[in-house]
Amino acid sequence: MEKNKLTSVIESVLFISGEPIKKSKLIKILSVESEDLEKALAVIFEKYRDEQSGLMILVKGEEIQLVSNPENAEFIEKLVKSELQDSLSNAALEVVSIIAYRGPISKTEIEAIRGVNCAYTLRNLLLRGLIERSDNPNDSRGYVYAITFDFLKKLGIESVKNLPEYGILSVDERINSIIEK
Repeated sequence: MEKNKLTSVIESVLFISGEPIKKSKLIKILSVESEDLEKALAVIFEKYRDEQSGLMILVKGEEIQLVSNPENAEFIEKLVKSELQDSLSNAALEVVSIIAYRGPISKTEIEAIRGVNCAYTLRNLLLRGLIERSDNPNDSRGYVYAITFDFLKKLGIESVKNLPEYGILSVDERINSIIEK
């Protein structure tokens, strides 16, 4: 892969991920050699080292993450606070519904259903206490999301099974009904 294209692809992957990603995973995804990855990362680090950039790269061990510049924290904080104080967006309603009916579910599975990145929406729902994140039992590199007791309390229901059409829409209920037959 051409050097400029590789840096562009790495930036896109880091942006869409929204979470730290291991260098080994990048190597696998991009089908590149470790040296090529390191050279491309050096270009990206230099690009975001500029104080005028709104983004920066964080490195912790073998993990990398694209984050906002801490000098812009005041404005990011205002955005997050306004998001938390406002009612849920349509995207947030979609994601929390998917999690309620299909959870525990991974970010990748949610994005496959919705067809768009949901990292920001997941963070918003986590901050609101409507969902929780735990290690994925099927993939130690990722997480699964489930609704919280606060979600149930806010809806005034005692179980997700009390959600409308839960038996029809829930994967677990459909599997159980097939097994029982």
